Amino acid sequence: MSRICQITGKKVISGNNVSHSHIKTRRKFHPNLQTKRFYIPEEDRWVTLMVSAAGIRTINKKGIYRALKDAAKKGYYKE
Repeated sequence: MSRICQITGKKVISGNNVSHSHIKTRRKFHPNLQTKRFYIPEEDRWVTLMVSAAGIRTINKKGIYRALKDAAKKGYYKE
């Protein structure tokens, strides 16, 4: 499975390591992904998602049902 948040769509981005002598080498910035199970009471089922810390906060704010609907609309989550 790729390293993409299924709620917010955050993914790996690239940048530079910059040394003391200012030599630049390429590196990757990975999102803070967690594999978590969430219960959806509207559908009476459990779903396992790979979500970032920001995605967990979004779920806490909106609720799991609405967050999944918004993510599916944006194409981050396939039902």
